Amino acid sequence: MTKVTIGTRIFENVIYRKKGKMNSNLYRRLICYFVGLFVMTIGIAISVKSNLGVSPVSSIPYTITCIWGIEMGKATILFHCILVLLQIVLLRQKFKLINLLQVAIGVVFGYFTTFCNWGASFLPSSDNLIIRIEMMLISAVVIAFGIFLYLPANIMPLAGEGAMKAVSDISGIEFSKVKVCFDISMVIISLVSCLAFIRGFGSVGIGTLIAAVLVGNILGFITKHFSDARDKWLHINEFSDPNEILAIDLISTETDNSKRA
Repeated sequence: MTKVTIGTRIFENVIYRKKGKMNSNLYRRLICYFVGLFVMTIGIAISVKSNLGVSPVSSIPYTITCIWGIEMGKATILFHCILVLLQIVLLRQKFKLINLLQVAIGVVFGYFTTFCNWGASFLPSSDNLIIRIEMMLISAVVIAFGIFLYLPANIMPLAGEGAMKAVSDISGIEFSKVKVCFDISMVIISLVSCLAFIRGFGSVGIGTLIAAVLVGNILGFITKHFSDARDKWLHINEFSDPNEILAIDLISTETDNSKRA
């Protein structure tokens, strides 16, 4: 056996190990993604149970629940569908068909919401303001941890983020600024709608302010202290070289062809 052949075999073994890690990376990303979504809905359910208002991103679905009595999970699915339609209107030919998967993710997120709200219904209710604020603080931590798991998986954004990105792409405004305006507009729409239809604050309250202020800060703290462990488990940045990924594909193709021959 020549040195070239030995070197090629060694290279192939390295490539196959890398390819195995890439497959493992996908599975882990999917696990992290859906666990993150589920954890987020746990936090949302706790905030609903506190009855102090929900986070800005959940304010409109909960407003639909408060006004029309539609179960919050179904209201969440409906809201996601509306946001996907908004993206289609804004982007037109630039809208990518793969982003229709946001509807499917919205359905999953909606059913997670229904399940977690059902689970939270077994928690004891309290009129004690301190306990309710504590529940809201816990919900902020849980939502932040869910985002911490969900975002780096980079599978498919929720429809809210997709709509924000569409507005950012069309207007040229930075995504972070669009997000702030988007959150504020959802809170205003929710507040005005609740005041007009039910003569109360409904989905908006002190908990909405707590979530708006704390979730981002808590997420930053968690990311600072635990992102290295998360990224190592997800193999993030391990396949950043496109030439390495191309080599994996080429070796796999050549080997498959040689087996067929």
